[in-house]
Order: sequence, then structure tokens, then C-alpha cells
Amino acid sequence: MQTLDLIIIFGYLIGITAFGIWYAGKQETTEDYFVGDRNVPWWAIAMSIVATETSTITFISVPGIAFAKGGDFQFLQLVFGYLLGRVVISLVFIPLYFSGQLQTVYQLLGDRFGGKVKVLASGLFVIMRNIADGIRLLLTAFVLAAVYTAFQPSTDPTTVIVGSILILGIVMIVFTFYGGIEAVIWIEVVQLVIYIGGAVAAAVVLIYSIDGGLSGAIDIGRQFDKFTLFDFSLDFAKTYTFWGGLIGGCFLTMSTHGTDQFLVQRYLCTDKPSAAITALMTSGAVVLGQFIGFLFIGVLLFAFYAPYEMPGYAEATGAFPFTGGDKVFPDFITQKMPTGLSGLVIAAIFAAALSSSLNSIASTAVNDIYKPFAKDVSEKKLMRIAGILTVIVGIVQIVIAISLKDAGNSALNMALAVASLINGPILGVFLVGAFLKKAKEIHALIGMAASICLMLYVLLGTSIAWPWYALIGSMATVTVAFIATLLISNSKNDEISN
Repeated sequence: MQTLDLIIIFGYLIGITAFGIWYAGKQETTEDYFVGDRNVPWWAIAMSIVATETSTITFISVPGIAFAKGGDFQFLQLVFGYLLGRVVISLVFIPLYFSGQLQTVYQLLGDRFGGKVKVLASGLFVIMRNIADGIRLLLTAFVLAAVYTAFQPSTDPTTVIVGSILILGIVMIVFTFYGGIEAVIWIEVVQLVIYIGGAVAAAVVLIYSIDGGLSGAIDIGRQFDKFTLFDFSLDFAKTYTFWGGLIGGCFLTMSTHGTDQFLVQRYLCTDKPSAAITALMTSGAVVLGQFIGFLFIGVLLFAFYAPYEMPGYAEATGAFPFTGGDKVFPDFITQKMPTGLSGLVIAAIFAAALSSSLNSIASTAVNDIYKPFAKDVSEKKLMRIAGILTVIVGIVQIVIAISLKDAGNSALNMALAVASLINGPILGVFLVGAFLKKAKEIHALIGMAASICLMLYVLLGTSIAWPWYALIGSMATVTVAFIATLLISNSKNDEISN
């Protein structure tokens, strides 16, 4: 790491902050602030979706999956489910989003079931999105700490981690506070270009650093079965299998991309369903190519470091000689990449981290939690409240990141498990609304409550892998709600609701 690298990194952070401030003059109403006045082009939405679901966790952890001993391309089985889920969303959910002038997806639940279900779903989204994005912020800080301590070995890593969280969190708060969702989307377009460029640059450097180049790396990958793709076993405790990927990944995507305001908000920034569907399906193709690329970088790293030639490899597990898969790519970036390119890749990692959920959370809190209790509120006051909430939520995510800095779990599994825990019950209540015509508010609430209890048990008391969480949670909600419609009549439900 040289001065040029630091200039590139901080120049990027300053640039996106300035861009958000420049956008401030265009945000006059909540329609502008939360859905970009519904005039954002589909291709920008597609790039934003990809950037949103590609976090720093993806950037540095996925290469570690292929690098690890016994690691291969089986992660892609999950991506096949991501593609199938997009098809279902396009057919079932997106037409519903354009049935009215929605600013959040949870308003559909309010129209279908009433305020209690909407508030519950919105509250769960706010809680779990803050946790998931606090983890995203933390992992980026880990990378920056690795960079800085390589540059200044005497520096305390904990101090750098906390400082990095604060810097990145403040940058995220500032550009989101001033620019609203439209600034977030256009910044994500830039982010996508930067981190794909950074990944390509790293791959090129790796290829030229490996004996035998690209063909040599491929031969080593084949020798150690790195390109194995399918596992057709029905093992619910195994993270990456064909059935877990296709079915579990489908339901996970239906929940994250179909009922999570963080991503659904992007569709609402377009003017018609066809544009949203085109953006969503295009993003799926890009995501597939992107994950193939990140896994291949893991194979290149394996060929470059050649851990199989090191003493102790036969008995080793995991990402030997590293302490974890999250450490492999950052080590190469900070120790092996040329000056300038190293700064570009670090900026790419920052780019992957700064897909802000602050506006989505503020939108949900204002529209679904605040407005029902505050009638006839002016747009000016709503805009002021939205700005205040953006700052508060940003601070909350900073606090979460700092409080979890000593956690030892894999960051990738932690983030996805947290998201899946609540996304399943929320997806379930949307499915109840779509397919159980007799279901009312009390049935939906009972289904969600039972599902949340079940998911807590699954997370804490079983070894079931996280790709199955969304399927289990959503099916539990639907099943219990259906049973409730048989046991609790609509007339009694009306009395309870009143």
C-alpha cells in the first residue's frame, strides 16, 4: 500500500459523499426521496439490484469458498435458485406492486389484512435489515483494518476496525441523507462498475503471477476437483446442495427480492411492471456471471498460494494456511497487488459495502409505522422525519457493527442466516394474502407468530443449513394460517379485529 492507493480510496469516499450532497436539491417530496419520482431507467435499476445484493461479504468470502480445502463451485447451486426465484417474483409479485402508488411493499399487507400485520412485517424488516447491514459494515471494516495494518504493522487492528466503521458509516449516512433513493441507485451503478473492474484487475494480476498462467491454474483446479458443481444429496445440514440451492435459494430470493423493502423499493422507482421485470431478470444473469467470476478468483488464489505444497496440508481443514476464507483475498490485495491497482480493488470493496439500506428503512418507518398514527402530516414534515430517521438508522448500524466486531462466525453465513430468519415468515404472509382467500388479519398474525417461534428454534436448536430457512419459515406461516382459518371463523375474526 502506497500513497497513491490511499488517494484512490479516499478520493472514492469523498466523491460519493459529494454526489449525494449534489442530489439534495432534487428531493422535494417523499415521492422523490423514497421512489425517485418513479422515473429511473430499468438498466440502472438492474445494476442497482446487482450492487445491492453483492456486498463486501460476497466480494471477499466467495473466493474463499473455492480456495478452501475441499472447496469447489457448488455454491452456484444456490444461484440457480436465485434465478428461479426471480421468475416467480416476476409472475406473482411484481404485478401487485403496480396496483397502486406504493412507496413500500408492506402497504400491500395493510390493504389485504389491516394495520397490525403491516406494522409487524415492517418492524421485523427494520430490525433484521439493521442487523444484516451492520454485519456488512463490519466485514468491510475488517478488510480496511487488514490493509492499514499491512501498511502500518504497529497499529492496533481493533482501533482501525472501529475507525473504519465510523468513517464508512458516516459516508453512508451523508450521501443517503441528502440524495435519497435516486442518489443511492446511481451511486450503486458506479459501484458495480468499480467493483467488477477491481475484480477483473485482481484476476489479471493473479493469472500473470501463476506459473503456467490461466491454463496452469485450470489444471490445478481440475486436479483438486475445484470445478465440481452438483451435489444431489438431500442433506438438510449441508449448506450447498442442488436441492437446497434450487428450492431453498428460490424461496430465499422470493423473500429478499420479492418481499424485502430494501430491494422491492428499486422496482417501485420504475414506471411500469415490464421495466421492473426486465431489470430483475437482467440482474439475475449478471449475478450468475459474477459469482462464477468470484469463485474462479478463488481457484486462481489456490493456484497462486499453492497451499497443497505446504507442510501440514494433508491434515489441514478450511482455508489453510489462513485462519478463514475471508482472509485469503484481502491478503493478496494488500500484499501482492501493484500500487494503484491495490487502491482500485480496495475502493471496489468499499463500493460493494456502501449499498445503503438507510432510505429503505426510513421509507418503511415513515409510511408503515409513523403515518398511520399521524394523520394529515405535511410533506415538509415527512421529509424532515425521513432525514432524521436516516441518521438514526445509520447510527444504529454503526453501533451494531462495533458491538459484533469480536464475533467469530463466518460473516457470509451470519449475514445470510440473519436475513433468512425473518424473511421466511414475511414471505409466508405475502403468500397467505395471495393464495388463502379466506385468511384474515388474525389468521395471518397467528401464522407469522408461529413461524417466528419455529425459526428461532431452527436457528438455535438444529443443524439445518440457512438456505432452507426461507422455505421453512414461509411454509410454516402458510400452513399455520390455513389451519387457523379452519379453527377460527371469519365472523369471530371480525369480532376480534373490532
